Amino acid sequence: MNNLGDLYDKIAVHWDEELKDSDYGLNQLELALKFVENKENALDVGCGSGGRFIFRLRKEDFQVTGIDVSSEMIQLAKSKHPECEFIHENILNWNSEEKYDLILAWDSLFHLPLNEQENTLRKLCNLLKTNGILLYTLGDAIGEHYSDWHNEKFYYSSIGINGNLKILLDNNCECKHLELDQFPQSHVFLITKRI
Repeated sequence: MNNLGDLYDKIAVHWDEELKDSDYGLNQLELALKFVENKENALDVGCGSGGRFIFRLRKEDFQVTGIDVSSEMIQLAKSKHPECEFIHENILNWNSEEKYDLILAWDSLFHLPLNEQENTLRKLCNLLKTNGILLYTLGDAIGEHYSDWHNEKFYYSSIGINGNLKILLDNNCECKHLELDQFPQSHVFLITKRI
C-alpha cells in the first residue's frame, strides 16, 4: 500500500483549491449537529486542509482538534485556523485521554487497512463523551480495492454497513441516521450516538 500521507502531500495544494468553495458533506454535518447536545469540543479525523467542516464547527464555538496523515494538509489547516489544534499523525497510532462531543471522519476511514477498520471504529466510539455524536463515511461493500486518482493509486477498504453497525452496538453507540447519499455509488454516511 502506498503511504497515504505522501499521496495527500502531493495533492494538498490542488485539493485545497478544488474544495475551498465546496459544500460537499455540509448538509450531512448539519444533520449531525442537530443530535449534538453539548458543543464544547470536536475532533476532525482526516481533517485535510481544514476547510468547510472546521469553519462550520467554529461557528458553533467548538474547540476543534484536527488530525491528518499529510503534513502538507496540516500546514494548510494551521494557516487557516491558528486557534485550532492540528496533529500530524495516523489515527491508527494516535491516542488521547480527551473525550469529544462530536467526532467527524468524512471520507477518511475508508483509506485505512481492512484489518484496522474495527479497531479504529472502536477507538472513535471510546473517544466520545456520553451522548457524543460520531459522523463518518464508509463504503457499502466488504473488501478492499485501489482507485486511480490524480495519477496515483489510492487504497480503500470497508467492512460494510452491517459490520459497522455491529461494532457501534458493541461499543455503546446507537445509529441515529444512515444513508446511501450518493446512490448508485456505494458512499454511506452514518451518524451514531454514544449512550
